[in-house]
Amino acid sequence: MFSSRHARPWRSIARPSRVRITTMAFAIGLASPLALSSQAASRDSLARADTGRLEGVLVRAIRGGVRAPIAERTLDRATILARHLGQEAPLLLQGAVPSVTAHTETGTAWGYSYLRLRGMDQTRINITLDGVPLNDPEDQVLYFANFADLMSSVQSIQVQRGVGTSSAGTASFAGSVNIETMPLATAGAGGDGQVQVGSWGARRMSAAFHTGLRPSRLAAYGRVGTVRTDGYRRHSGVDGRSALLGAGWFGDRDLVKLTLLAGRFADTLSYVGATRSELAADRRFNPLDPSERDRFTQQMVALSHTRILSPASAWSTTLYRNSAEGSYDYFALPDRYRYNLQHWWYGVTSAWSTTRGTWQWHVGVNANTYARDHRAYLEPATQFYDNTGHKDDVSAFAKASVGSGRVRWFGDLQARWARFAYTPDPGAGIGGRSQVWTFLNPKVGVTAALRPGVSAFVSLGRASREPARNDLLAGEDDLNAGNVQLLGDFGRVRPEEVTDLESGVTRSSARGHLTAGLYAMQFRNDIARIGAPTASGLVLRRNVGASVRRGVEVDASHRLHERLVVGGNASWAHHRLRSFTDSSSGTPETRRNVAPLLSPVWTSTQSMRATLRDGVDLSWEGRYQSRAFLDNTGRADRRLPGFYVMDLSLHLRHRDWSVALRGTNIGAHEGFGSGAVGSDGVARFFVLPARAVFVTMGRQWSGATR
Repeated sequence: MFSSRHARPWRSIARPSRVRITTMAFAIGLASPLALSSQAASRDSLARADTGRLEGVLVRAIRGGVRAPIAERTLDRATILARHLGQEAPLLLQGAVPSVTAHTETGTAWGYSYLRLRGMDQTRINITLDGVPLNDPEDQVLYFANFADLMSSVQSIQVQRGVGTSSAGTASFAGSVNIETMPLATAGAGGDGQVQVGSWGARRMSAAFHTGLRPSRLAAYGRVGTVRTDGYRRHSGVDGRSALLGAGWFGDRDLVKLTLLAGRFADTLSYVGATRSELAADRRFNPLDPSERDRFTQQMVALSHTRILSPASAWSTTLYRNSAEGSYDYFALPDRYRYNLQHWWYGVTSAWSTTRGTWQWHVGVNANTYARDHRAYLEPATQFYDNTGHKDDVSAFAKASVGSGRVRWFGDLQARWARFAYTPDPGAGIGGRSQVWTFLNPKVGVTAALRPGVSAFVSLGRASREPARNDLLAGEDDLNAGNVQLLGDFGRVRPEEVTDLESGVTRSSARGHLTAGLYAMQFRNDIARIGAPTASGLVLRRNVGASVRRGVEVDASHRLHERLVVGGNASWAHHRLRSFTDSSSGTPETRRNVAPLLSPVWTSTQSMRATLRDGVDLSWEGRYQSRAFLDNTGRADRRLPGFYVMDLSLHLRHRDWSVALRGTNIGAHEGFGSGAVGSDGVARFFVLPARAVFVTMGRQWSGATR
């Protein structure tokens, strides 16, 4: 049967999953003490002091505090604005955070983009927005292209590397990305607008308003945005639109918040890379048909309530619903196929937090249920199948920390239960089936203040995660009497587990910071591509046994002069699969101690920001990534070459107006951001975003939060 996930046998590269994820806002606890004013405080005092803390509950639940024993990097609003040109989140994070790599399909800053952390893909990264799990429950992946210009509405982003702290949704396996949107209770009313034009037909418009906290205790924030580009690769255009609206009522001890989010995304598909010979003839080559399109819409609504129980205790609950539907094309001319996906996701989460002396406790629970219909058609109207995947997830955590002198001890325990059930097409000739998993994920650590401005930490944690739907179905999208015996049961791929040891030292001063860390991740039942094609030509993933990922990460910035700041980060990695059996050639061959795919040994970023005069800033950034392998065989003919690219930007500000001139890949380096090896054994590449220039004009109205 045909898969709604991947390319067919005559296509050599697997099609990524195209489900869309919607977002909502909720809270699952606190990660730092909530300092509250007395109950006798005036309403004006509340507006000035406590409203921000009420909103902060939604994010601090998942994030690690400043003394948490984790490897993390938090980008504030100023840093995001300095890097932002409307690009997707993976490209914004690339260069700003150690061990992060990213690429896009279109060869521009827009369209489908993909994030890897310590060489591991997005299915192993827990992603949240205001505390909400964004990873699709079935396939554990997120497509950032779903919401055009989302980064314009972001207040901060924290990236945790390693298992980190307990979150909601899929396990924090490689790490986590926690996104915080703009606060509602700002100091005053205002807004902003931006218009951007640039290379390859790029056009972006974005406008926002916020009311500030009104005398009625109501506050609201909203933004609409649209992004369009023709794409660098042939016929790889993008049209994305989104709208976000948040409204809240702030009482003396309560916050009631409603969040609405809607998005629409359409593009001309470019998910297949190109061979070296194709790129030599035309670097913009796209092997897909110009008529193959992708189109999805999505909607979300969430209602959350936060209650201050006492000066040292808070409780929060959120109900949410999101839905998405759409389709994408696949042509094997003269036949034309269309695959349709539609999902519904309901959830509730609740948490309680308290501080007693030097102790902090945070206890929370999250539960959600999910269903997604998968349909395939031979156009115009012949239906191949209609099956449904169901996923239920319940998790609970308890976090505690206690201080003793210069030392603070941490403990974190998460229990999680998940169930996947499959309802086949009525004509499939088989019955339904299901699989259940139970996980217990403990973490312990300690942070010590060595001297003023210098601290060190060490932590040990374990995390487990279940296989994705694609793993359970051996890459297929429909089970039936004809393939069920070949594919086996849902136990064919076991959950994978990682034990993560992290340590680091941080030095902070008025002139800058320096963080250096070591990590050692030991994997059991590692789920990896094995290179063996299924009956339909798809690349399988299976457990490959043990693997290790060890490395060093450094992140630093320093103010050389009041008008000049230099910085950067670097990582060195030693990643190995202990044993890997390659069956892509038809004859199984076992390879030992090989590097896993798309895991470069070296990555580094160098940056400089100079204030030439008041209102005039010049920024430069260079990024290096060493060579990596495109599969797990370690073969020299399947390498992704290393590359070095540079970006340059000039920011001008005058009163309420701003102009930004940005140049990306200013050296016009013709490298590759990623690639893959198909079932035919041929390597195909996605080109780096080509040299491009963008001009952004913006205006800010009085009171807008920057």
